[in-house]
Amino acid sequence: MEANLRWTAVTALAPIAWGTTYYVTHRYLPADYPLYGAAIRALPAGVLLLLVRRRLPTGSWWWRSLVLGALNMGAFFALIYLAAQTLPTSIASTIMATSPVMLMLFAWAAMSERPRAVHLAGAGIGVAGVCLMLLTGPVAVDAGGVLASVSAMVMSSFGYVLAKKWSSDIDVFSLTSWQLVAGGLILLPAAVLVEGAPPALGAGAGLAFGYVTVVATALAFAAWFAGLRHLSAGTVGLVGLLNPVTGVLLGTAVGGETLSVQQVSGLVLVFLGVLLGQPIASRVLAITRARASAVTRFGS
Repeated sequence: MEANLRWTAVTALAPIAWGTTYYVTHRYLPADYPLYGAAIRALPAGVLLLLVRRRLPTGSWWWRSLVLGALNMGAFFALIYLAAQTLPTSIASTIMATSPVMLMLFAWAAMSERPRAVHLAGAGIGVAGVCLMLLTGPVAVDAGGVLASVSAMVMSSFGYVLAKKWSSDIDVFSLTSWQLVAGGLILLPAAVLVEGAPPALGAGAGLAFGYVTVVATALAFAAWFAGLRHLSAGTVGLVGLLNPVTGVLLGTAVGGETLSVQQVSGLVLVFLGVLLGQPIASRVLAITRARASAVTRFGS
């Protein structure tokens, strides 16, 4: 139980860091450069982890790294960058909040990891909480941004399950670095062909990219894949709901926003959904059912 709680805490570092990227991307990074933005995020982070671990892919991991790099890093980063520039944070975060359900479905199909009822309940409660937090009024919605966000959610969910299925014998730093380098190398020529010359970066954008690369990418993805290694897909997916929570709390802390009663209620529901995904919740429910059954038998 202590080990599960420890890995849950490690995994939570990822969505908390990712929850800051919408704000950083929208506020400090250049618009109209989603491919360069994704490449600058992925490649340096992958090289950094590669220097730490100093291990290259072997055998089938050359093509597996390309597949995972395209799904989890390359296309995902570009789509998320585009969504952050074209959608309000509320809409983008709400769409991404449905990823626990998608992650559980892919894990069921690819690994026979059948979703538990408590995980599905947690996902439903968590998504409802995200909607309460973020959908506070009418907002303009860009169809292209919605498509980008949905595509990113589906592709990354599938990629995470593949990484979980394939990587039992690979250390987390190597797994993460190979995907980041592969994703960055896929993105770089696409950025040159589509977007031309790279954007000019000022000091603010340079610092923002540094934060996104080191903290919200290298460290965050290493924590995320470590969680996938030790926890079920349902548990990890629900921990991911901390992403929009971070965005809301960041807006309160940095932007001087105040939380409404509706948003506070949404936060409570999200935390309840995350807690339902933890192994201890399943054990408590099992004990409760066993005691109720024993009382029923005794009473009869």
